Amino acid sequence: MSQIETIIAGVGSFLPARTMTNHELAKRVDTSDEWIRSRSGIGERHYACEGEVTSDLAVNASRAALEQAGLSPRDIDLIIVATVTPDKTFPSTAVYVQQKLGCPPGIAFDVSAACAGFLYATNIAHNFISTGQVRHALVIGAETLSCFLDWEDRATCVLFGDGAGAVVFSAAAPHTAAAPRGILATYLSADGTLAEHLYADGGPSSTQTVGKVRMNGKEVFRNAVQEISNAVLEVTERARVKREEIDWFVPHQANIRIIEACAKRLDLDGSKIIVTIEKHANTSSASIPLALDQGIRDGRIKRGELLVFAALGGGLAWGSALIRY
Repeated sequence: MSQIETIIAGVGSFLPARTMTNHELAKRVDTSDEWIRSRSGIGERHYACEGEVTSDLAVNASRAALEQAGLSPRDIDLIIVATVTPDKTFPSTAVYVQQKLGCPPGIAFDVSAACAGFLYATNIAHNFISTGQVRHALVIGAETLSCFLDWEDRATCVLFGDGAGAVVFSAAAPHTAAAPRGILATYLSADGTLAEHLYADGGPSSTQTVGKVRMNGKEVFRNAVQEISNAVLEVTERARVKREEIDWFVPHQANIRIIEACAKRLDLDGSKIIVTIEKHANTSSASIPLALDQGIRDGRIKRGELLVFAALGGGLAWGSALIRY
């Protein structure tokens, strides 16, 4: 077992200044506030402003996380950006974050796992830290999903928003063997046979375009409830933690009905769930760190408490993480 703990040193988030309420969206799309809220729980979302790219959102969230951690950009050894909306096809958005923050040369790359991207990136950072390769990792979920929404498809375009969340994970000596801190367990999986249910219909090698978001809502809903719930059970079993010990469930913010269905299957009290979808909509890889940051900054999530993250997204890819904050 590793003698290094991977702890959360700081968290930050950023939402673009431009907002779009359901009522405003109804002027552009054949929909209504009641239709959107009843099916998703979303009331408004943020969209990137003119000239604002994914790395800009990521940098703003990262600065807030670094400040909370009491670190400078020069302390960062590893940057991982989880995104499906990179600044460019290449190089990675992570190197632009590195450049804009003023970080020294180090490891920087992107992860593409859609809504599960932040969890995949967290797992990778944990492995780097626990093996002693890096000391401070900046893990970011950042998206400008508004860039490839199909405004003729009201079933999908109303669901997504832009934003970024960042977490500084740091190496720490074990606190006590009986009460370890930081990342206690992670779980990741994917099933490519289900890729047709949630994807973008473009790509550099296939269509030479970015494409638009396509989703089979019914199948995504069914798989999300099943796999997110299973992921929570798996990660708690790996950590030998009982579900009643969980202080906060911080799920991917895709649909309030998915969150409620998962909570019911897991027998989790609704008062222990961080929900931000009403104000943020689905920000894909950014949704968990955005929700985490809100829960910490408003005082609900406190040091020493046990958190479980879980998400499912395009791939279909899913996962979970159990963390002692």
